[in-house]
Amino acid sequence: MQVTVRDNNVEQALRVLKKKMQREGIFREMRARRSYEKPSEKRTREKAEAVRRQRKLARKRLQREGLLPSPRKAARPR
Repeated sequence: MQVTVRDNNVEQALRVLKKKMQREGIFREMRARRSYEKPSEKRTREKAEAVRRQRKLARKRLQREGLLPSPRKAARPR
């Protein structure tokens, strides 16, 4: 993975690198590899993630169809 530094702007290059790493899932994998995860725990976690994804998709679909109210955006303090 490469990021180019333009005009000696290292902070911006770091932000771009972190965003790329986040998209690739590197941070999640690093956290997972810190300690051993039993196969049964891994299966349980992956099933829970799949259920969460399906519920989120179903909720979004219902919101698009107008059967569920869309989430309200938080009011910004003035």
